[in-house]
Amino acid sequence: MPASLLKKNRTARNDCATKASDVDPEDYPGKQFHELDAALDAAKRGPLWLADPEFADYAEYPILRGAERGRFLLHAYVIMPNHVHVLLDPHVPLAKISGPIKGVSACDINARLGRTGKPLWQDESFDHWIRNSAEFERIRYYIEWNPVAARLVDEPSKWKWSSAGNPYFKRLTPPPNAQTVH
Repeated sequence: MPASLLKKNRTARNDCATKASDVDPEDYPGKQFHELDAALDAAKRGPLWLADPEFADYAEYPILRGAERGRFLLHAYVIMPNHVHVLLDPHVPLAKISGPIKGVSACDINARLGRTGKPLWQDESFDHWIRNSAEFERIRYYIEWNPVAARLVDEPSKWKWSSAGNPYFKRLTPPPNAQTVH
């Protein structure tokens, strides 16, 4: 991920005390997330390990297993070539969710790559509290349609490594007033 986007995103996330009147309407936090995600989706070089189906499976397994074990209620997820989105209701602290997801998949992928002592994931995760049902549906839709927006498939159900492509999840209808992300 480009350092300039990381810095910009961190600065925006850590500027909690900013008054709404001081924020440029063209520079809202949601916009910065979309810019960051668009840069990730457009990446053609850098670590794209999750583009390998075997490695995508390694990343998907601890997400599904964590839900099975009751650590969280899983609503939506997608494994992209260089990042992951997950929408969940945690039943344990987030560190006890992200740690095993990142740790299990990193161990498996690094072993397959013959890498030791090197990070696979960024240290930081970007989390967001959802405040209402409309926001929940908008984010779920965004996650499941991310492979379409990134031009990896032409419909969400064709992306195997997502809740939209997983037969367990059957929610492909967009929420009312949803905007397609392209």
